[in-house]
Amino acid sequence: MLVKTFGSAVQGVEAITITVEVNVSMGQSYSIVGLPDNAVRESLKRTESAIKSNDYHMPRTKVIVNLAPADIKKTGSAFDLPIAVGILGASEQLHHIERLQEFVIMGELGLDGSVQPIKGILPIAIQARKEGFKGLIVPKANAREAGMVNNLRVYGVAHLNEIIAFFKDEQSLQPVVVNTRDEFFDDQYAFGMDFSDVKGQEHIKRALEIAAAGAHNALLIGPPGAGKTMLAKRLPTIMPPLSLHEALETTKIHSVAGKLPENSSLISRRPFRSPHHTTRGS
Repeated sequence: MLVKTFGSAVQGVEAITITVEVNVSMGQSYSIVGLPDNAVRESLKRTESAIKSNDYHMPRTKVIVNLAPADIKKTGSAFDLPIAVGILGASEQLHHIERLQEFVIMGELGLDGSVQPIKGILPIAIQARKEGFKGLIVPKANAREAGMVNNLRVYGVAHLNEIIAFFKDEQSLQPVVVNTRDEFFDDQYAFGMDFSDVKGQEHIKRALEIAAAGAHNALLIGPPGAGKTMLAKRLPTIMPPLSLHEALETTKIHSVAGKLPENSSLISRRPFRSPHHTTRGS
């Protein structure tokens, strides 16, 4: 039996929808095709353990998983969940498999069926809405991040059993609701420090104020303990606030890099990076 689920591959800060085709037929072998990397190939081992650990059966026949389009390289462990759901559907262990076409499903599986967080959920959610999917099923830890995207139902799951129950009864899960604009404006000025904390240092403060006002670069040079890092950390507090579009772009970059704080939704303050003092430019 052939079943199709839908996932997504992140390239740069954009996402491409991937069709996960699972076919269970006569024979005895497991294989994944469609330019998978090692993490994707290992998915069948995690999937088999997760399915068996929850009293479902892994087909003892030929299982072929195709990740289409086949000319795009697939990386990471986020395809575990759509592959597992596809196998359950193709082996007739999942209810209402016709609803699979309405959802993009992404998540990494633990051996016990727990669903682990993944990177790049925000661009995946944006692409799912763009392509007209009804909803997105993601790890619970990523749900608020994906929930920023309007007009898309986002469901957070913590275990494989939750998604199986969802396709049996849609009311078993409730979509995550995030008011993007309220969170953006409420958190925009919630700094833990402020430029006004700096006492003295009048010349460097004046220089940083000019740099912030004119969008200039600034290089701070001085002995340890002079206050360079202290001043640099407080520079974002006097910079113009991010627009909603800038905040979305910044959040996408952090999402793909896996630097977004857990259970956060939107980065609304200008980011500050503090490289080690031994860092050298090339």
